[in-house]
This record gives sequence, C-alpha cells and structure tokens, in this order.
Amino acid sequence: MIDRNIIKEKFMALQDHICSGLESLDGQGQFRQEIWKRDGGGGGKTRVINSRHIEKGGVNFSAVEGEMPSNIANALGLGANRFFATGVSIVLHAENPLVPIIHMNVRYFETDSGVWWFGGGIDLTPHFIVDSDAIQFHRRLKQVCDKHDSTFYREFKTWADDYFYVKHRKETRGIGGIFYDRLSESRGTKEQLLEFSLDVGHAFVPAYSDVFMQYYEMPYTDREKEWQLHRRGRYAEFNLVLDKGTKFGLDTDGNIESILMSLPPECKWTYKFVPNKREQITLDLLKKEIDWINHK
Repeated sequence: MIDRNIIKEKFMALQDHICSGLESLDGQGQFRQEIWKRDGGGGGKTRVINSRHIEKGGVNFSAVEGEMPSNIANALGLGANRFFATGVSIVLHAENPLVPIIHMNVRYFETDSGVWWFGGGIDLTPHFIVDSDAIQFHRRLKQVCDKHDSTFYREFKTWADDYFYVKHRKETRGIGGIFYDRLSESRGTKEQLLEFSLDVGHAFVPAYSDVFMQYYEMPYTDREKEWQLHRRGRYAEFNLVLDKGTKFGLDTDGNIESILMSLPPECKWTYKFVPNKREQITLDLLKKEIDWINHK
C-alpha cells in the first residue's frame, strides 16, 4: 500500500512536469526556486515565473507536518493530532488580459490517528468569458473525471460552483471547473484517489494551453487592461477573504510568500466602476449552475 512518502514524491514529480511544460509553453521565461523549511516540521519548494507572457505565476510544492493547531483540529472535527499535508498549488496571471487566470491544486492530508483524504481541482477565471473556451475547458475536465468515476464531474463541478462563489459580490470567481475535498475510503482506495489527483494535475498544462495559445499574442486595448486589473481585484478578494487554503497555510505557519503567491501583481478597486456592454456580458455569466458541457 502506498504511504505518505510515495505520495510526496509523486507530487514533487508533478511539480517538475508542470514547470517544464509551462516553460515550453511560455517560451520566454524560466522558473526560479526557493527551498524553504517550516519551523514546526517539513517545508517545500516555491517556484515562480515572471516573463513577457506570464506576468506572475507560481507552482508550489509543500510537505508539512507537526502538531495540529487546535483551531484546525476543531474545524475538521478532529481531536489533538499530529498531521501531515502535501500538495501542489498553481496560479498563473498572464500579461495579456485576453488570457484567463488559472488555478490548480492537488493535496493529500493525514493524521497519526489514521484519518486521511485527498482534495484538489482546477478552475478558470477569464477576464472576458468566451463560451467556446468555457465549453472546451469543462469538457476536458469531464474527460478526466469520467476516466475514474462517471459521477465525479457533475458532483465536483457543483462543488466548484459553490466553493468559488464570492458571497459579498454575489458572483462566481470565474467559470468554475472542478473542486473536491476529503475524498477517502468511501470514494476509492488511496491508490485510486492518488491516481485521480495526478490525472487532474496532468490536465493542467493542456487545459491552460488551450486558452493561452489562442490569446497571448493578440493585441489588446487600454480599456481591456483596465478591466483585467479590476477583475484581478475580485480574485484577490476571494483568496484573502474566503479561500480555505490560504487560511490553512496561515494557521499552520506556512511560508508566507508561497501562501500569498496566488495574488496578482497588480489590481484595482475603483469606486462604483461602470462596466461597458462587453464587460457586462462577462458579469452576467458569473453565476452558478451553468451547464457548460451542453451550453449553446
């Protein structure tokens, strides 16, 4: 049976695979790496890229362990425990406003009491929603899910709609994707759920390539760049106010630069910003329960 060390090594290899793919895709920049250690146990490798095409991007690996903070134990419904958590987390902010923001995370968590689970997902946040791109993105994720369980896509798509919902704005963060958490024995063996999470991870570069290659060299206007900065502000709001991964990292004394890597390099908040017609079309599509697979 696989153990935490095998899962850790698989996730480290996934980080290498994704970084190599993104460097080839971008063609302009290379990742630089920081190796860090956590005082309470474990550490990670933070890799960031800043290039002509990817204005800010990070592909982070971490494997941390130690005594579980009581507030986390209580939130998870667990008693006093030692924990181990490992995963890969990615966010990319492209320079061109026609290229969406993309996020991916796969992770594994266990305690010394024998509790374990997997979590993760991929979601896309276009500054301008294009129906055909959203359909292609969701169909790619459905293919990954269907390989493992025909119920996964619908369940995890709904989970993403609910999780990536900015309550104070009454809008979704983007077009969603898939999100899952606390998958354990009832959903598959540890080997099966690791394989599913790795397939989600390996879908990342192809899913990003689909949209990046279409738009990264296209000309854009000052207004489109302005809109990008405002949408980045909404992205930052979610990550700082609502994201559980950010809270977990802060509560476990993780590497602060890695935790906040997901924030955009620049963003804007204009009081009562008035969108134009094209921008309003995107805003009107930031809602739950859109069936992108069959969207027309």
